[in-house]
Amino acid sequence: MPDRARLALLASDTERAQAAAAAIAATGTWVPLAEADAVVVIGGDGFMLQTLHHMLDDGPLIPAYGLNHGTVGFLMNRARSSRDIVDRVAKAKAVAVAPLAMTATTRSGVEQRFCAINEVSLLRETRQTAKLEVSVDGKVRIPELACDGVLVATPAGSTAYNLSANGPILPLGSAMLALTPISPFRPRRWRGAILPDSSRIGFRVLEPDKRPVSVVADQKELRDIAEVSIAIALDQRLTLLFDRGHSLDDRIVTEQFQV
Repeated sequence: MPDRARLALLASDTERAQAAAAAIAATGTWVPLAEADAVVVIGGDGFMLQTLHHMLDDGPLIPAYGLNHGTVGFLMNRARSSRDIVDRVAKAKAVAVAPLAMTATTRSGVEQRFCAINEVSLLRETRQTAKLEVSVDGKVRIPELACDGVLVATPAGSTAYNLSANGPILPLGSAMLALTPISPFRPRRWRGAILPDSSRIGFRVLEPDKRPVSVVADQKELRDIAEVSIAIALDQRLTLLFDRGHSLDDRIVTEQFQV
């Protein structure tokens, strides 16, 4: 980032984040998000995702530098002195993150399109096991997957819900997607797949009357779906900024050695 970049400042509504924002606001001149070259985001991963989704929906798609004043802070930088924040942003390393574009059609024929930075999940709505047909690039790969659900995760989201469902951790530069079942029943030996991020992944709900399914793209949910199509949104790439020596790549590697 250039030294004289115009910066916006956003903070979650927690007491901790608001206190940090007040201290940082006094260290420089800030502009509205619509006029900024980059944005400093104060809070946790949830607030960072909220900010990124706001930019996807309404723009502008500018780099985001996160300061962790939440819990996990996987997408954030360590919170240190507020005095050097402008310098830290100027020296930060840029990491490109491509979200997923999800198009879902409900049983009533309504079509909705959402973006997901972490993952898109299909989940059973009742006690009945979901039954799904799974296709990749138009070819049916699993005629009937019986499960609690299934998800598609980006590398940036591979350490979130995907990891909890025993899915693989994907390095950021891998250009791959994780296709991970949630509590699969049949086929018994199928534990998921790693696919090129050029893939278009499709799901069709089988027996929807008896086994209704919902789809969740990060925090946005659509119920009673019939079909879902997922692909990388190449035209809506996001940029995260990380302190040098403390990048998202480093965190993804570190996560694989947690015991």
